[in-house]
Amino acid sequence: MKNYRTWLTIAIVLQLLTGLIHGVALFISPQPSNDSEKQLVDLFTGQQMDMGAGYHRTLYDLFMSVSTCFTLLFLFGGVLNWYLFRKRIANDVLAGILVIQIVIFGVGFAVMLVFAFLPPIVLSGLVFLVLALARLTIPGAKTS
Repeated sequence: MKNYRTWLTIAIVLQLLTGLIHGVALFISPQPSNDSEKQLVDLFTGQQMDMGAGYHRTLYDLFMSVSTCFTLLFLFGGVLNWYLFRKRIANDVLAGILVIQIVIFGVGFAVMLVFAFLPPIVLSGLVFLVLALARLTIPGAKTS
């Protein structure tokens, strides 16, 4: 497990899996199970707020936009890493790209820890950890 290519492969799989799992969840409508939840879902999906400049959005619209960005971020990271993996780019360039991803996915993981529930916390945490392990095991890369 000291081979960065193994860690990078695991990171790619986890990034794509996280994006796909979260992407499927975008097509599931909230289903209330009692009267209180029905009222909450009705407000969440129907009550439009004035966002200024003529924009009127529901909380559900905002939730969907953030969820879509989360999905696309993980899919982009996985596809980018897969492409770089296949092209066998120089180790120092790959190391730099992994540092950027570690920062971005690390901040995302911290946000998930505070605001999310278990599945996105675990998946984003695993991606962050495996990216860090891939970076630490790259031979001959500068520690920038």
